[in-house]
Amino acid sequence: MPGTFNLPWMNYLLVNAPDDYYGGFSWFDFDGELASGVERSRKLLFRVLDAQRDAGFPSEQTILGGFSQGCLMSLDVASRYPHKLAGIVGISGFVHEPAALLRHLSPVARGQKFLVTHGTYDPLLPIEQVRGQIQELQQGGLDIRWQEFRKEHTIAGKEEVDLIRQFVAGCYP
Repeated sequence: MPGTFNLPWMNYLLVNAPDDYYGGFSWFDFDGELASGVERSRKLLFRVLDAQRDAGFPSEQTILGGFSQGCLMSLDVASRYPHKLAGIVGISGFVHEPAALLRHLSPVARGQKFLVTHGTYDPLLPIEQVRGQIQELQQGGLDIRWQEFRKEHTIAGKEEVDLIRQFVAGCYP
């Protein structure tokens, strides 16, 4: 994945979700009660971000991003984390309880820069629902750039990768 973005100056830390899920990993039980899994994973990711800060990687230079469940976690964590991040990328995900998220924003959340992409043909997460969630967050003051692609629950190839690369590069002075 790091080579895909062609940003040779960037360091990467790719974090797997904590739970096994059909040969992959999961941040929360998608078919069950999400709140407890999201909260547990938020705490885990806060610890990862704090450990990175302690290791000399300032959060102001950190991009947080994820796909699907990782998108949800990136939006949730970045909105609640007490330190400003360089930027947040969310791909083909959704928002867990947008109204609750807006009630619990960190003091720096409205200063974060978000890029969220989604597919108009996503069979797992219908775009109408996600579009409404993102609009709710935007109306709540979050700086979210929303981009729709003619895709399913995937990455839309070069076009989407180029958009993400440009966003990430633009997060650094």
